[in-house]
Amino acid sequence: MENLRITIPPELFSPAEFRHYEGKLEMPVFKAGPDLYSFAEPLEWSADITNTGDAFLVSGMVEGDAVTSCARCLEDVAIHCMGEIEGYYLIDGDAESSEDMEGDEFDVLPEDHTIDLLPLIQAALLMDMPLLPLCQDDCKGLCPKCGANLNEGDCGCEAAEASDEPSPDNPFAVLKDLKLDEE
Repeated sequence: MENLRITIPPELFSPAEFRHYEGKLEMPVFKAGPDLYSFAEPLEWSADITNTGDAFLVSGMVEGDAVTSCARCLEDVAIHCMGEIEGYYLIDGDAESSEDMEGDEFDVLPEDHTIDLLPLIQAALLMDMPLLPLCQDDCKGLCPKCGANLNEGDCGCEAAEASDEPSPDNPFAVLKDLKLDEE
């Protein structure tokens, strides 16, 4: 993983000053929950760092194309990612503005005046990734009996599934006679 630490130049400590940064980031694999996303090409990112008077506001975009597995059928899915980079760094850790914010809404600018963009880029990607990556909205998934991809056609197991009696090797068969109070 690349080092994306930006040292704030002295002229940026004047209120209303800003600086633009951009680059590419090699990130072969990114984990989001149980899913692994692979990026064949580097991610492109850009960020502006603006002095708001008492803090540095970091805002920008990260973009790239990822491939992961469909949550239902396990086939490859291409996903275009475009996440918003956001960060807020208080220049003075004792500033009053921190009283109005939750602790996870800001950071304090480190003494060495560097901001690490990597966690901000990773958070932006995480927020843009789907909770349930699907190859298509109506993906039929895999047959629970034989494992065939049901998007490619019927597997022949449906006749056994259609019966009212659950298969004895089905772990949910014990719930068949469960009576729930209906009100």
